[in-house]
Amino acid sequence: MLIIDLLLFLLSIAVLVISAREAVKHSTNIARVFHLSEFIVSFFIIAVISVFPEGTVSIISAIKGVSEFGLGALFGSNVADLALVLGIVAIFSVKGITIKNEILRNDLLYLVLLLVPIILGFDGYFSRTDGLLLVLSGAVFFLTLLIQSKMFTKVFDGIRSRKWGKQFIYLVISMAFLLLSAYGAVRFGVNFANDVKMPPFLIAITIVAIGSCLPELIFSLKAVRAGLNKLAIGDVLGNVIIDATIIVGILALIRPFNFNPMIIYVTATMMFIAGVLVTIFIRTGKVLTKKEGILLLLFYIASLIIGFIANKGF
Repeated sequence: MLIIDLLLFLLSIAVLVISAREAVKHSTNIARVFHLSEFIVSFFIIAVISVFPEGTVSIISAIKGVSEFGLGALFGSNVADLALVLGIVAIFSVKGITIKNEILRNDLLYLVLLLVPIILGFDGYFSRTDGLLLVLSGAVFFLTLLIQSKMFTKVFDGIRSRKWGKQFIYLVISMAFLLLSAYGAVRFGVNFANDVKMPPFLIAITIVAIGSCLPELIFSLKAVRAGLNKLAIGDVLGNVIIDATIIVGILALIRPFNFNPMIIYVTATMMFIAGVLVTIFIRTGKVLTKKEGILLLLFYIASLIIGFIANKGF
């Protein structure tokens, strides 16, 4: 069963990535129909759709009683978003990623929100009260952004409205495949971890996390090459905040759970450190340079090594 579980797990991850990519594409096209601003598209539509891979995996994990797998996928994907995705995007950009003042305005709030799940989960348990606090903190964050969205006046170029229905159908189909593949990723990922006698959360913070962040990577690379730096950064930051607050909160609300505290001690802490590094880098000259991108990639590799070493000693 080991080989079968591995193949089905990898197939599920592949379908998850493809369906998430298609969902992002079609949701963006729908946004163009309604001439939405870059801000709304970046922080709300793209970020919310992009969070579906790890978010769906996590919610299904909670329903199936393996919330630790979902938690590992969430924090692992956040580290990948901040270090791996932004690192690669900066390296492949023409002159680094230029950051606007609007993005920097909330950088300290980003870091505070990344601390919330660490503080609440430091005892290795998320209660429903913790879940409610996490959801509320995420909601307050996005309400703050919505109030500030008036400063983002640039809109996407519109496309003909007759394409709206077709794009919506494609979006629904993509989301259906995303749900099915997420279920497969949880089921066969846990089975494979048990086959090789490995903690499921290690599978979650590596293979699942990297796979689920690919839609953000693809979208951000295209955005930077098109000169839409606000979209590239907004997508990643919005995704990270949703994962760390709202989705983790939903997991706890569905079913309060105990988990290996190593997920908090190492993976969530690495998530926060990655956030600090990104904040420092973008504040120096308001540009995320290629050199800084390389440093973020090295940090991501180091975080994976530390995660495996820490798990062996736990």
